[in-house]
Amino acid sequence: MRLLTHLRHVDLAVPDYDKQLDFYAGVWGLTKVAEDSGISFLAAEGSPEQYVVRLRKAEEKRLDLVSYGAASAADVDTLAERLLAGGVQLISRPGKADTPGGGYGFRFFDVDGRTIEVLADVEVRQHRRIEEKEAIPVKLSHVVLNSPDLNRTREWYERHLGFALSDTLSSPHMGEVMHFMRISSRHHSMALAKGPHTALHHVSFEMRGIDEYMRGSGRVIRAGFKKIWGPGRHMAGDNTFTYFLDPHGNTVEYTTELENLDEDTWHPHVYDFSKPEVTDQWGTANPMNELVAKESFNDPDRGVFIAPPV
Repeated sequence: MRLLTHLRHVDLAVPDYDKQLDFYAGVWGLTKVAEDSGISFLAAEGSPEQYVVRLRKAEEKRLDLVSYGAASAADVDTLAERLLAGGVQLISRPGKADTPGGGYGFRFFDVDGRTIEVLADVEVRQHRRIEEKEAIPVKLSHVVLNSPDLNRTREWYERHLGFALSDTLSSPHMGEVMHFMRISSRHHSMALAKGPHTALHHVSFEMRGIDEYMRGSGRVIRAGFKKIWGPGRHMAGDNTFTYFLDPHGNTVEYTTELENLDEDTWHPHVYDFSKPEVTDQWGTANPMNELVAKESFNDPDRGVFIAPPV
Protein backbone atom coordinates (compact mmCIF):
# COMPACT_ATOMS: atom_id res chain seq x y z
CA MET A 1 0.00 0.00 0.00
CA ARG A 2 1.39 3.39 -1.06
CA LEU A 3 1.39 5.93 1.79
CA LEU A 4 3.16 8.90 0.18
CA THR A 5 1.04 11.32 -1.84
CA HIS A 6 3.36 13.97 -3.32
CA LEU A 7 6.64 15.88 -3.09
CA ARG A 8 6.36 18.85 -0.70
CA HIS A 9 9.67 20.70 -0.49
CA VAL A 10 13.46 20.47 -0.85
CA ASP A 11 15.68 22.08 1.81
CA LEU A 12 19.15 23.42 1.00
CA ALA A 13 21.99 24.67 3.20
CA VAL A 14 24.47 27.16 1.74
CA PRO A 15 27.38 29.35 2.91
CA ASP A 16 26.39 32.48 0.94
CA TYR A 17 22.82 32.62 2.17
CA ASP A 18 22.03 36.16 0.96
CA LYS A 19 23.12 35.44 -2.61
CA GLN A 20 21.11 32.21 -2.67
CA LEU A 21 18.01 33.92 -1.27
CA ASP A 22 18.28 36.72 -3.83
CA PHE A 23 18.33 34.14 -6.61
CA TYR A 24 15.36 32.03 -5.51
CA ALA A 25 13.17 34.90 -4.29
CA GLY A 26 14.19 37.11 -7.23
CA VAL A 27 15.14 35.80 -10.65
CA TRP A 28 13.82 32.27 -10.10
CA GLY A 29 10.37 33.55 -9.15
CA LEU A 30 9.57 32.07 -5.74
CA THR A 31 7.98 34.08 -2.91
CA LYS A 32 9.63 34.44 0.50
CA VAL A 33 6.88 33.71 3.02
CA ALA A 34 8.88 33.52 6.26
CA GLU A 35 12.41 34.18 7.49
CA ASP A 36 14.08 33.73 10.83
CA SER A 37 17.80 34.14 11.60
CA GLY A 38 19.43 32.51 8.59
CA ILE A 39 16.50 30.32 7.54
CA SER A 40 13.97 31.29 4.87
CA PHE A 41 10.91 29.56 3.46
CA LEU A 42 10.02 30.09 -0.20
CA ALA A 43 6.64 29.29 -1.75
CA ALA A 44 5.47 28.82 -5.34
CA GLU A 45 2.50 31.09 -5.99
CA GLY A 46 0.41 28.37 -7.63
CA SER A 47 1.06 25.70 -4.98
CA PRO A 48 -0.99 24.90 -1.86
CA GLU A 49 2.24 23.94 -0.08
CA GLN A 50 3.41 26.36 2.61
CA TYR A 51 6.82 26.37 0.92
CA VAL A 52 8.67 24.41 -1.78
CA VAL A 53 12.25 25.43 -0.90
CA ARG A 54 13.83 26.10 2.48
CA LEU A 55 17.21 27.84 2.59
CA ARG A 56 19.52 27.68 5.61
CA LYS A 57 22.78 29.51 6.21
CA ALA A 58 25.54 27.01 6.98
CA GLU A 59 29.32 26.72 6.73
CA GLU A 60 29.03 23.88 4.23
CA LYS A 61 26.72 23.39 1.26
CA ARG A 62 24.42 20.39 1.61
CA LEU A 63 20.98 18.96 0.95
CA ASP A 64 19.23 19.25 4.30
CA LEU A 65 16.19 17.14 3.50
CA VAL A 66 13.51 16.11 1.01
CA SER A 67 9.92 16.27 2.27
CA TYR A 68 6.92 14.24 1.10
CA GLY A 69 3.24 14.41 1.96
CA ALA A 70 0.96 11.73 3.40
CA ALA A 71 -2.84 11.72 3.38
CA SER A 72 -3.40 11.44 7.14
CA ALA A 73 -1.77 11.21 10.55
CA ALA A 74 -2.77 7.52 10.60
CA ASP A 75 -0.79 6.96 7.40
CA VAL A 76 2.22 8.72 8.96
CA ASP A 77 2.05 6.37 11.95
CA THR A 78 1.65 3.33 9.71
CA LEU A 79 4.68 4.34 7.65
CA ALA A 80 6.81 4.96 10.74
CA GLU A 81 5.97 1.48 12.09
CA ARG A 82 6.67 -0.07 8.71
CA LEU A 83 10.07 1.64 8.47
CA LEU A 84 11.01 0.62 12.01
CA ALA A 85 10.04 -2.97 11.28
CA GLY A 86 12.19 -2.81 8.14
CA GLY A 87 15.26 -1.66 10.06
CA VAL A 88 15.22 1.94 8.80
CA GLN A 89 16.81 4.44 11.18
CA LEU A 90 14.36 7.11 12.32
CA ILE A 91 15.66 10.56 13.24
CA SER A 92 12.46 11.41 15.07
CA ARG A 93 9.21 9.67 16.00
CA PRO A 94 5.92 10.97 14.59
CA GLY A 95 4.76 14.17 16.24
CA LYS A 96 3.72 17.77 15.65
CA ALA A 97 5.86 19.74 13.19
CA ASP A 98 7.06 23.23 14.09
CA THR A 99 7.64 24.38 10.49
CA PRO A 100 5.25 26.81 8.71
CA GLY A 101 1.81 25.23 8.39
CA GLY A 102 2.48 22.73 11.17
CA GLY A 103 1.34 19.20 10.51
CA TYR A 104 2.18 15.78 11.86
CA GLY A 105 5.15 13.72 10.75
CA PHE A 106 8.67 12.44 11.27
CA ARG A 107 12.12 12.22 9.69
CA PHE A 108 14.38 9.29 8.82
CA PHE A 109 17.48 8.38 6.79
CA ASP A 110 17.30 6.79 3.37
CA VAL A 111 19.80 4.13 2.29
CA ASP A 112 22.28 6.80 1.08
CA GLY A 113 22.06 8.73 4.35
CA ARG A 114 19.80 11.55 3.19
CA THR A 115 17.25 12.99 5.58
CA ILE A 116 13.69 12.34 4.39
CA GLU A 117 10.60 13.88 5.98
CA VAL A 118 6.98 12.78 5.74
CA LEU A 119 4.19 15.12 6.89
CA ALA A 120 0.39 15.05 6.93
CA ASP A 121 -2.23 17.60 7.98
CA VAL A 122 -0.16 20.62 6.93
CA GLU A 123 -2.24 23.77 6.68
CA VAL A 124 -3.00 24.65 3.06
CA ARG A 125 -1.40 27.89 1.89
CA GLN A 126 -3.60 30.44 0.16
CA HIS A 127 -2.47 30.14 -3.46
CA ARG A 128 -3.72 31.33 -6.81
CA ARG A 129 -3.97 30.50 -10.48
CA ILE A 130 -0.88 31.62 -12.39
CA GLU A 131 -1.87 33.96 -15.19
CA GLU A 132 -1.01 33.75 -18.88
CA LYS A 133 2.55 35.03 -19.57
CA GLU A 134 3.33 34.98 -15.82
CA ALA A 135 6.67 33.21 -15.92
CA ILE A 136 7.02 32.03 -12.31
CA PRO A 137 6.89 28.48 -10.92
CA VAL A 138 3.43 27.04 -10.34
CA LYS A 139 4.74 24.32 -8.04
CA LEU A 140 7.61 21.97 -7.29
CA SER A 141 7.69 19.26 -9.96
CA HIS A 142 10.32 16.70 -8.93
CA VAL A 143 13.71 16.12 -7.37
CA VAL A 144 16.58 14.04 -8.78
CA LEU A 145 19.17 12.49 -6.47
CA ASN A 146 22.64 11.20 -7.31
CA SER A 147 23.49 7.78 -5.96
CA PRO A 148 26.71 5.77 -6.36
CA ASP A 149 24.68 2.52 -6.18
CA LEU A 150 21.69 3.18 -8.40
CA ASN A 151 19.80 -0.07 -8.00
CA ARG A 152 20.34 -0.39 -4.26
CA THR A 153 18.76 3.06 -3.86
CA ARG A 154 15.91 2.24 -6.25
CA GLU A 155 15.10 -1.00 -4.43
CA TRP A 156 15.14 0.78 -1.06
CA TYR A 157 12.61 3.39 -2.22
CA GLU A 158 10.40 0.72 -3.76
CA ARG A 159 10.46 -1.54 -0.69
CA HIS A 160 10.17 1.04 2.08
CA LEU A 161 8.29 3.99 0.55
CA GLY A 162 6.16 2.44 -2.20
CA PHE A 163 7.76 4.19 -5.17
CA ALA A 164 7.18 2.54 -8.56
CA LEU A 165 9.54 2.55 -11.52
CA SER A 166 8.21 4.51 -14.52
CA ASP A 167 11.15 4.43 -16.95
CA THR A 168 14.92 3.91 -17.08
CA LEU A 169 17.68 5.60 -19.07
CA SER A 170 20.49 3.31 -20.15
CA SER A 171 23.28 3.20 -22.72
CA PRO A 172 25.43 0.46 -24.28
CA HIS A 173 28.58 1.90 -22.70
CA MET A 174 27.41 3.03 -19.25
CA GLY A 175 24.53 0.69 -18.45
CA GLU A 176 21.66 2.09 -16.38
CA VAL A 177 22.13 5.76 -15.51
CA MET A 178 18.72 7.00 -14.30
CA HIS A 179 15.50 5.59 -12.84
CA PHE A 180 12.30 7.67 -12.91
CA MET A 181 10.20 6.89 -9.83
CA ARG A 182 6.57 7.76 -9.06
CA ILE A 183 4.14 7.85 -6.13
CA SER A 184 1.13 8.91 -8.22
CA SER A 185 0.07 9.02 -11.87
CA ARG A 186 2.67 11.74 -12.46
CA HIS A 187 5.54 10.13 -14.38
CA HIS A 188 8.04 10.96 -11.63
CA SER A 189 8.18 12.83 -8.35
CA MET A 190 11.76 11.63 -7.90
CA ALA A 191 14.46 10.26 -10.15
CA LEU A 192 17.68 8.55 -9.19
CA ALA A 193 20.82 9.27 -11.19
CA LYS A 194 24.04 7.25 -11.25
CA GLY A 195 26.73 9.52 -9.84
CA PRO A 196 30.21 9.23 -8.34
CA HIS A 197 28.92 10.28 -4.91
CA THR A 198 25.74 10.99 -2.97
CA ALA A 199 24.48 14.46 -3.87
CA LEU A 200 21.58 16.49 -5.17
CA HIS A 201 21.32 16.17 -8.98
CA HIS A 202 18.61 18.77 -9.61
CA VAL A 203 15.37 20.30 -8.37
CA SER A 204 12.64 20.91 -10.93
CA PHE A 205 9.89 23.55 -10.92
CA GLU A 206 6.74 23.38 -13.03
CA MET A 207 5.68 26.39 -15.11
CA ARG A 208 2.17 27.21 -16.34
CA GLY A 209 2.83 26.27 -19.98
CA ILE A 210 5.33 26.36 -22.84
CA ASP A 211 5.25 30.15 -23.23
CA GLU A 212 5.76 30.79 -19.50
CA TYR A 213 8.50 28.16 -19.43
CA MET A 214 10.35 29.90 -22.27
CA ARG A 215 9.83 33.38 -20.81
CA GLY A 216 11.13 32.22 -17.43
CA SER A 217 14.14 30.55 -19.03
CA GLY A 218 14.91 33.77 -20.90
CA ARG A 219 14.70 35.82 -17.71
CA VAL A 220 17.25 33.60 -15.96
CA ILE A 221 19.58 33.73 -18.99
CA ARG A 222 19.32 37.53 -19.17
CA ALA A 223 20.11 37.75 -15.46
CA GLY A 224 23.46 36.12 -16.24
CA PHE A 225 23.04 32.72 -14.62
CA LYS A 226 24.66 29.73 -16.29
CA LYS A 227 22.39 27.65 -18.50
CA ILE A 228 23.64 24.06 -18.57
CA TRP A 229 21.23 22.39 -20.95
CA GLY A 230 18.08 23.22 -22.89
CA PRO A 231 15.56 24.23 -23.96
CA GLY A 232 14.32 20.82 -25.05
CA ARG A 233 11.82 18.04 -24.42
CA HIS A 234 12.77 14.71 -22.84
CA MET A 235 11.35 11.41 -24.06
CA ALA A 236 11.01 9.81 -20.60
CA GLY A 237 8.26 11.85 -18.94
CA ASP A 238 7.68 13.85 -22.16
CA ASN A 239 8.42 17.07 -20.25
CA THR A 240 10.23 20.21 -21.36
CA PHE A 241 13.53 21.15 -19.73
CA THR A 242 15.98 23.97 -19.25
CA TYR A 243 18.64 23.52 -16.56
CA PHE A 244 20.56 26.27 -14.77
CA LEU A 245 23.08 26.50 -11.94
CA ASP A 246 22.04 28.40 -8.83
CA PRO A 247 24.69 30.57 -7.10
CA HIS A 248 26.03 27.57 -5.19
CA GLY A 249 26.24 25.19 -8.16
CA ASN A 250 23.03 23.26 -7.53
CA THR A 251 21.19 22.44 -10.75
CA VAL A 252 17.63 23.78 -11.01
CA GLU A 253 15.16 23.16 -13.82
CA TYR A 254 12.15 24.82 -15.35
CA THR A 255 9.76 22.26 -16.82
CA THR A 256 6.17 21.85 -17.97
CA GLU A 257 3.80 19.17 -19.31
CA LEU A 258 5.21 16.24 -17.31
CA GLU A 259 3.37 13.10 -18.40
CA ASN A 260 0.43 11.70 -16.46
CA LEU A 261 0.25 7.96 -17.01
CA ASP A 262 -2.27 5.19 -16.47
CA GLU A 263 -0.73 3.22 -13.63
CA ASP A 264 -2.90 0.14 -14.31
CA THR A 265 -1.55 -0.34 -17.82
CA TRP A 266 1.91 1.30 -17.68
CA HIS A 267 5.02 -0.76 -18.33
CA PRO A 268 8.44 0.81 -17.78
CA HIS A 269 10.58 1.51 -20.85
CA VAL A 270 14.35 1.33 -21.05
CA TYR A 271 15.48 4.22 -23.25
CA ASP A 272 18.95 4.39 -24.82
CA PHE A 273 20.03 7.88 -23.83
CA SER A 274 22.94 7.82 -26.31
CA LYS A 275 20.26 8.47 -28.96
CA PRO A 276 19.77 12.24 -29.23
CA GLU A 277 15.98 12.01 -29.60
CA VAL A 278 15.76 10.31 -26.17
CA THR A 279 17.40 13.15 -24.28
CA ASP A 280 15.74 15.83 -26.45
CA GLN A 281 12.85 15.04 -28.80
CA TRP A 282 12.90 18.56 -30.26
CA GLY A 283 16.60 18.69 -31.08
CA THR A 284 16.80 22.27 -29.80
CA ALA A 285 19.00 21.72 -26.73
CA ASN A 286 22.77 21.75 -26.77
CA PRO A 287 24.08 18.15 -27.02
CA MET A 288 24.19 16.10 -23.81
CA ASN A 289 27.89 15.42 -23.32
CA GLU A 290 30.28 14.59 -20.51
CA LEU A 291 30.72 18.22 -19.46
CA VAL A 292 26.98 18.79 -19.22
CA ALA A 293 26.54 15.56 -17.23
CA LYS A 294 29.33 16.48 -14.80
CA GLU A 295 27.65 19.78 -13.89
CA SER A 296 24.83 17.81 -12.25
CA PHE A 297 27.10 15.46 -10.29
CA ASN A 298 27.30 18.40 -7.87
CA ASP A 299 29.69 18.51 -4.92
CA PRO A 300 29.82 15.48 -2.62
CA ASP A 301 27.17 16.00 0.03
CA ARG A 302 29.09 15.82 3.29
CA GLY A 303 25.92 16.34 5.28
CA VAL A 304 24.59 12.85 4.72
CA PHE A 305 24.60 10.23 7.42
CA ILE A 306 26.51 7.14 6.28
CA ALA A 307 23.90 4.48 6.81
CA PRO A 308 24.75 0.82 7.29
CA PRO A 309 23.89 -1.47 4.33
CA VAL A 310 20.18 -2.30 4.19
